[in-house]
Amino acid sequence: MYAAATESLIKQAREIKEEELQRFCGRIFKLLHTKDVSGDTVDSLQRLNLIVSATKYARELPSDLVMKLQTLLRSSSCPEQLQVLSSSIIRESFPPSVHSLCSDLSHDSRTSSHVASVVLAQVSHILESRLSDGQISRHALPILSKMSTVYPEILTDDQVNLVSRKLVDWLRYASMQQGASMSSGGFFSGPRTRQPAPLTEVDGVVTGDFFTVLCLGQSYTEDQWMNMYTFSMIKSWLLHVPSYAQPCNDDRSEVDSSVMSMVSATSSSSRLLPPKERLREKAFEYCQRLIEQSDRKALKKTDTELQKACIVESVSIMDIICGEDPSYVYRAFPCIKALYGRLNGDLAYARALLPIAQFYLNHSEIAAVDSEAVFCQLFSHCPAEQFNEPMLAFEFVQFCLLNASVLQDRVANYRQSFPNILKFLAWNSSGLIAEFVELLPSLIASDTAIELLHTILDLPCLAAALDLQQRSACYQASDRTAWDQQGAKVAACLDAFRQPSYRGLFLYILRPEAGTGDTIDRLKMLHEILADMAESPRVVRCAQVVPVLLHVYFNTVTQKADEKMMNQLLLVLLERSSLVFSTHLQALCKLHPPLIVDQSREILEFASSPANIYSKEDFYTHVVWVIGEYLSVSYDPRCTVELITSFFESLEAVLFEITQVRQSASPPSFSPRLITVLMTTLAKLATRSQDLIPRVSLCLSKMRTFARSAPVMTCYSEEDTEEIITRAHELINLLKLPNVAQFVLAPSAGGDGPRWHRDTNASLPQGMRAVSGLLHRHSSSLPT
Repeated sequence: MYAAATESLIKQAREIKEEELQRFCGRIFKLLHTKDVSGDTVDSLQRLNLIVSATKYARELPSDLVMKLQTLLRSSSCPEQLQVLSSSIIRESFPPSVHSLCSDLSHDSRTSSHVASVVLAQVSHILESRLSDGQISRHALPILSKMSTVYPEILTDDQVNLVSRKLVDWLRYASMQQGASMSSGGFFSGPRTRQPAPLTEVDGVVTGDFFTVLCLGQSYTEDQWMNMYTFSMIKSWLLHVPSYAQPCNDDRSEVDSSVMSMVSATSSSSRLLPPKERLREKAFEYCQRLIEQSDRKALKKTDTELQKACIVESVSIMDIICGEDPSYVYRAFPCIKALYGRLNGDLAYARALLPIAQFYLNHSEIAAVDSEAVFCQLFSHCPAEQFNEPMLAFEFVQFCLLNASVLQDRVANYRQSFPNILKFLAWNSSGLIAEFVELLPSLIASDTAIELLHTILDLPCLAAALDLQQRSACYQASDRTAWDQQGAKVAACLDAFRQPSYRGLFLYILRPEAGTGDTIDRLKMLHEILADMAESPRVVRCAQVVPVLLHVYFNTVTQKADEKMMNQLLLVLLERSSLVFSTHLQALCKLHPPLIVDQSREILEFASSPANIYSKEDFYTHVVWVIGEYLSVSYDPRCTVELITSFFESLEAVLFEITQVRQSASPPSFSPRLITVLMTTLAKLATRSQDLIPRVSLCLSKMRTFARSAPVMTCYSEEDTEEIITRAHELINLLKLPNVAQFVLAPSAGGDGPRWHRDTNASLPQGMRAVSGLLHRHSSSLPT
């Protein structure tokens, strides 16, 4: 009974007239534009689905209804029942434009699945049809490539095999004659078809082997176009189809595995291979042929550029194939090695060295091939001579990022080449900041960390030197007029760049690898030479990048640094403290407090100079704070009374000098924070050598006079002056109880917060206020 009813419905669906179908579609179109989806809408769509599914041929639906169904299909807010019905109807109807369906693949997974089912059904129909229009196939391949890239899991094994067979045919068996072209037959006779001419190589020689994208002609046949389209998508297909490297069940069982290996290795009888393995074989042969064709001297510059692009793509495809089947490695290396020997001296092919280097990195150990020369060429010459090539810079850095861990372990000169690699950043800083933030940690090694730090600090100088190097190459010494047109300042820098006396400085700043010199003693001279280029846009951008790189550098190095390196880093911070080093100083000292004693002479020399306050106040303030926090026997037993006293006396002299009250004195140019930090640090040191308490108390008692003086009142707010006076009174009261003061002012693990100098919620100010309040209630002699 049920079967008879079903058969009747199918018969009605098959016999429906075209006019009646169009009227029915019009009614559905109106129903789909209502706000609420009714049961009538679902029933109508189900009936339409039966109609288009019941016939062997595709029914053509009105275009407006098809567009509406596609809209429902791609809408993530649409009920899934409607999406399922829309997908089924579109699949069974006349092939729609799959371009509109694939215009945006950023759907949710449910919607993407339904869209993919439609696209794959249409593409499969196109590929299976031997009489399909070539234009449709050309459009289908890019869509299929895009779908397999974004959603590789949607492809079934049968679909992969179907596409693989088609790709083999298009890739290897395209015709060897040019496509037919129309020519004018004269005014009276009209156009006529020219006889097909043979294809030529880029050097004009007639092609004697199978067709590739490097075979030239005036016009191309459809299968030749499909060959080009296939080559453009084969890399994506190999990379993104997850079942590609897995055994398939269709015809592998017919061939013994040992025979498979032999066939693959000898490249004979490839028709015995399953579709996916056969595609791999033909793609490999195709790439070998392209590499051979790239050795020909092209007659046109555009063909030379095409040769370069084909080399890059071919080597990348061969690399993927060798990764999937190591038996290809032994067949590939003679070709790749010969290619490298041909290209390594030609800078025009520098970008092609990157996929070659990737191939050596991935497969040289399997083939027992030495790759040292390849990486010496890559890291030594490419950055030094082509730092100004933006595309090469991006691809080079991407290569380093992709292989950072392997390069660190297996390529000895990778980390040694950081001066060269940073040239890409110096020249192209605005476009490579994010990449170098990620790459920098891989360049840090214990033996080069200090030099790398100096190089980061010198990045603006490097940018200026590269600019001068470029200009010097463009303008000869006799072109003084041309120099002057670039500006008098640049002309002066160019003169200095060419002077033999400065040659050593510029050779160092432009050095290709680490450990080849030292400019620290002459750094001031270098800055003076390049000062006229400080406003150059490239130099300014590099200066903006430096703090970002320093943050990454110190975050990395503090995790790796040993005691020796930390001492060296502290010396660099003091030596070049005019830069943004404050937080890095705190991080180093917190990680290794004995640094204060280890480098006491250098720190004392820096802290005892008031000139450092005016040129680098923020860093100086942090130096004073770490002295008070970490110069304690609780951190280092070598912290003697004599050492504490020497630091105390130096800071006492500094505080006395900057707080001298004179009527003619100019307003202080430093912040109130510096005063409070100096007072607190002196109090801390006094509690660790209590003979110093009377001296610091006397010094603190003068702070009211300083804070209320006319020069100070003109530049400090009332809040700032009260902060100074209050802090002085609290410290004086606290020091009257030395044992309590020693406890309150002891180093605190939480004392290095961002507002340690005036945070009212921190333990130190709170403790001082409490003790000060107690003493104030019991002693009327205390200052108010």
